Amino acid sequence: MACFIATFGLILLLGLSDLSAGNSDTCTIYAAVGESTTLPFDFKGLDKTHSLRWTHNKTIIFNRQKGKVSTGKPDDITATGSILLKNIKFSSTGIYEVSILHSNVTLAKSWTGHLCVMDKASMPQLSYVCDYNAVNLKCHVAKHQGLVFSWTLNNKTLLSETRQTLSISLSQLKEERNFSCSVANKVSVESSETVRPTCKAHLLCFKPQTVMAVKVGGAGLIFLLLVSVVALCCCLRCNKTQMNFRDKGELKMHSIKKQEAEFVNPEYETIDLVVPIHPLCPLFGAGLQGSWCLSPAVTVPEVEYTPDRSQVHHRDT
Repeated sequence: MACFIATFGLILLLGLSDLSAGNSDTCTIYAAVGESTTLPFDFKGLDKTHSLRWTHNKTIIFNRQKGKVSTGKPDDITATGSILLKNIKFSSTGIYEVSILHSNVTLAKSWTGHLCVMDKASMPQLSYVCDYNAVNLKCHVAKHQGLVFSWTLNNKTLLSETRQTLSISLSQLKEERNFSCSVANKVSVESSETVRPTCKAHLLCFKPQTVMAVKVGGAGLIFLLLVSVVALCCCLRCNKTQMNFRDKGELKMHSIKKQEAEFVNPEYETIDLVVPIHPLCPLFGAGLQGSWCLSPAVTVPEVEYTPDRSQVHHRDT
């Protein structure tokens, strides 16, 4: 009879466990990889007369009846019946169930929980960039999925800031400001080192992008002006060279024409020559050969000159 009652109690317990497991699809407990955790179960008045059983995904991980442990380690069980999980791994994820029976095999208490295992958050790195009128801070972290961000200013948490980035006006940085960011998940919280931005307000009323655009445009305009000046100088030099060549050609032509004007005269010229009178002409008259006995001024017949004036030919009149 006692065995029948015990068997019936176990069947009832398993049925209740299945029902509880069906309603425990979501995580109720979180633990970090490599850490240890105690599952939240508390039963006051636990003694050796009670039967205690823990299961993980329907597999018995601890069993004790009438003070005798058949599965598991007694040191893993607390005085209230909870179990300590050591060196948690991802394989530790799953459904954990516990049941306590009285000596008469009636249910004293049960509990079901869904354990989820995850990595701890890594330590974030904080950086900042000075903008036109603000400082932009960013909280860098290796894996940001599932993380919650928070910011502190001078050790005071900014409750309204929960994003990965933070923008602060430069007007708020007139005094020294210390910033830090934190990331948290279900199993850990990590904070960055404190950063003190040293941004200065811009004296110009233009944004840096506008100033950069003006600089680039000015540089391009100067380049175009230089190219234009060089091209103009080259054109002027070419024109001057052509003018010099033309002037030299005209001068040469003028010189040639001048020489032709000097050496190429009309074919025949009439030249008046004064021939000296031979001193013996009065005595011998025209009997002298090889001399002319002429009057003091005699017009000589036309003389023909060759262009080079190297030969002279007399022409009889």
